Amino acid sequence: CQDLRLARAEVCREAVQLFQRDVVSAWARSVLRPAEACGLLLGPRCGHWDILGDWNVSLPDTPKPPVRPPQPPAPGAPRERILFLTDLHWDRLYAPGSAAACPDPLCCRGAARPGAPGAGFWGEYGKCDLPLHTIELLLEQLPAAAPVAAVYWTGDIPAHDVWQQSRRDQLRALGTVTAALRRRLGALPVFPAVGNHEATPVNAFPPPYVRGNQSAAWLYDAMAREWQQWLSPDALQTLRAGGFYTAQVWPGLRVVSLNMNFCSQANFWLLINATDPAGQLQWLVGVLAAAERAGDKVHIIGHIPPGHCLRSWSWNYYRIVSRFEGTIAGQFFGHTHVDEFELFYDEETLTRPVSIAFIAPSVTTYINLNPGYRVYVVDGSYPGSSHAVLDHETFILNLTEANAPGAVPRWQLLYRARETYGLPSAFPADWDRLLRRFQDDERLFQRFWFLLHKGHPPRAPCGTGCKAALLCALRSGRSDDPALCRPLRPTLPFARIQQLWRQRRLC
Repeated sequence: CQDLRLARAEVCREAVQLFQRDVVSAWARSVLRPAEACGLLLGPRCGHWDILGDWNVSLPDTPKPPVRPPQPPAPGAPRERILFLTDLHWDRLYAPGSAAACPDPLCCRGAARPGAPGAGFWGEYGKCDLPLHTIELLLEQLPAAAPVAAVYWTGDIPAHDVWQQSRRDQLRALGTVTAALRRRLGALPVFPAVGNHEATPVNAFPPPYVRGNQSAAWLYDAMAREWQQWLSPDALQTLRAGGFYTAQVWPGLRVVSLNMNFCSQANFWLLINATDPAGQLQWLVGVLAAAERAGDKVHIIGHIPPGHCLRSWSWNYYRIVSRFEGTIAGQFFGHTHVDEFELFYDEETLTRPVSIAFIAPSVTTYINLNPGYRVYVVDGSYPGSSHAVLDHETFILNLTEANAPGAVPRWQLLYRARETYGLPSAFPADWDRLLRRFQDDERLFQRFWFLLHKGHPPRAPCGTGCKAALLCALRSGRSDDPALCRPLRPTLPFARIQQLWRQRRLC
C-alpha cells in the first residue's frame, strides 16, 4: 500500500489492520499463490490470477413459454411510481467548510478552513459523501403531486472511509438511515437490498459456510431487525441466512432482492469457493419458476450490476434472464453512482433485446457529482398488467445553486427518459435502438454523457476510446464477453475496453 502510494502511510496502516484478519483467513483457505494474490489485489501489472472455474445452475425442464413482444398498456390503464434510492453514503463526520480536496479516499471532514472555500452545507463536488440533512431534504421534497407506491433501496449506506470502519460504525449507519426512511416515508412499503459498503471490511461477505465471529450474521441479523416492519417472516428468514429475499410488492408482482456481493470480484471470501455462493442463483431459478407457474411478474433489485460480476456468476445470471424473459418485468441496480444501463440479448444470436438492467445514479456526490435519485413509472396493479417500466425520471440537487448564499435548496427534475431520448416506449428494444443511435448522433451521445453524470460531467470530454468503452458497457449484461461489443462503432480492442472500464470503477 505504501510502496505503491495507494494512500497516506497512516491510511495504509489502518487499512491493513482492518483487513488483515479476514483477508489472511480467506487466503489461507483458498489455493492462491503469491503472484495470483497480487494480481487479484492490484491487477495484471502485479500478477495473473484465474482460479475461479466455470459452473452452471440448473434451469427447469419445463419449456420456455412462447416469446410475446411487450406491448404498451391500454390508454387509461393504471400506472404506479416506484422511488429508487441507491448509494446514499451518509458521512456522519461531514463538516461544512472543511477541505473539499485532500489526499485521503474521503474528504469534506474535519475543521473548517478559514479563508478557503470549503465544503458546501448541502454537499460538495469532490471525494465527499453526504450529511444526513441532505438525505432528509430529499425525502421531505418528494413530489407530492405524483406520489410513489413503493420504494426500492439498493444499499451502500455508510461513507467511503473504508480504512477506519468498525461494525459499530456500520450498524449505526444502518440504524440511522433506516430510521430516517421510516420517519419520512411513513407506511410506504420499502424493499431494501444489501450493498458492498455495508460490511466491514468493505466487500467482505462470507458465504454461509463461514461461521462464527467472521460470518456475516452480525450484519444480516441487524438488517432483519431494522427492516422487519417492511418484510415478511419468510423474507426475513432468507435475509438472515444469505442477505437475499423475495416479497410481494402488490398482487401479481413480486420483488427479488439479490445479494450481489456473492458475484463480486472484490469479495475476497469467494476465493475459497465461488460456485453459486449461498445457492442464491439456484434459489432465484426456483422463485422465477414459481412466479411463471402462477402468472406473476418479477422485479429484480440488487446493488452491483450483473455486467460487473465474476464471469461464471454473470453468465449464469444472463441465462436465467433469457429463460425467464416473460416473467422478469424489470431489473434495477446501482453501485456505479452514474446513470446508465446494461442490455440483455437472446443467447442464440445476441441480437434480440430480451431485458434491460437499469442502473440508477447515486444519492451521494462521490466523486464530483450532484446528488440524485430515480423514480420508475411502471404498468400498474390490475389483471393482465405487464408491470414493465414505462418511463423513468431522474431528480438532482444542483449543488452550485443549493450552496449559493441565501439560496433555498430544491431537488429538481433533471430529465424524463422517453421525452429526452425520443423513445416511443421504454422496452428493451427501444433502449437497443437508442444505443445504436448513439454511434452516429454525437449530439445525442453527448447529451447522454451529461445526464450520465447527473448534470455535472468531468471537464475532460468523452472521446473515441471513452465512447467505445461506454457503448460496449451499455450492451454488456454479462461480463467478459467481447462478442457483445463487436457490432458497435467506434471499435476498440476488448482488452483496451476492459482497461478503460477498470479506470472508471470507483466503488
